[in-house]
Amino acid sequence: QVPLVESGGRLVQAGGSLRLSCVASGLTFSRYAMGWFRQAPGKEREFVAAISKSGGVTNSADSVKGRFTMSRDNSNNTVYLQMNSLKSEDTAVYYCAADYNPYAPSTRRLDYDYWGQGTQVTVSS
Repeated sequence: QVPLVESGGRLVQAGGSLRLSCVASGLTFSRYAMGWFRQAPGKEREFVAAISKSGGVTNSADSVKGRFTMSRDNSNNTVYLQMNSLKSEDTAVYYCAADYNPYAPSTRRLDYDYWGQGTQVTVSS
């Protein structure tokens, strides 16, 4: 059973906003740093944003800085990705991932232990 379930993806117009959610189950959530990655058709999965176990440290890709914000609610085992000023190049399947007890939130796919099934975000221009 996949312990991470993403939701919130849909079709949105360029310039619009969207909030993705990822709920974890069966994990001691506060021991995991969390990340968001995305994969567009024909491209490799790429880092979008990550957040530390406590939520005090965040990191994001240059391509989304100033537009996307990642947050977490440890009381509800949930992470969020608030996406503003969406562009057509943001179209992708977005994946949530969990990294057990790291020193800092990682940008590397290989550091993550669990992955969700993904949610599709489509931005129309």
